[in-house]
Amino acid sequence: MAKIIVLFNLKPGISVADYEAFARDTDLPIVNALPSVRKFEVLRSQGLLGGGTAPYQYVEILDLHSLEALGADVATEMMQKVAATFQSMAQDPQFIITESL
Repeated sequence: MAKIIVLFNLKPGISVADYEAFARDTDLPIVNALPSVRKFEVLRSQGLLGGGTAPYQYVEILDLHSLEALGADVATEMMQKVAATFQSMAQDPQFIITESL
């Protein structure tokens, strides 16, 4: 099973409150309802284990049933709107596709 890890910071001018309201009220429930998604989480960085500031404010983890099916799911009009809102808030998100060893 594939997982996608997304690392990102907020764009200048985007408030934490606005992004987190979008994540809680829109992004999480809609993405978690997609047939291709087993579980979707949004995590706020707290810092580095040895001390210091984490390089990214947020981490998203998409645990997928199927990477191929995700393509069809995100092509819907609703997901295009969600993705556009995310892109308007996230600065240079890094989407990392992973698989278990």
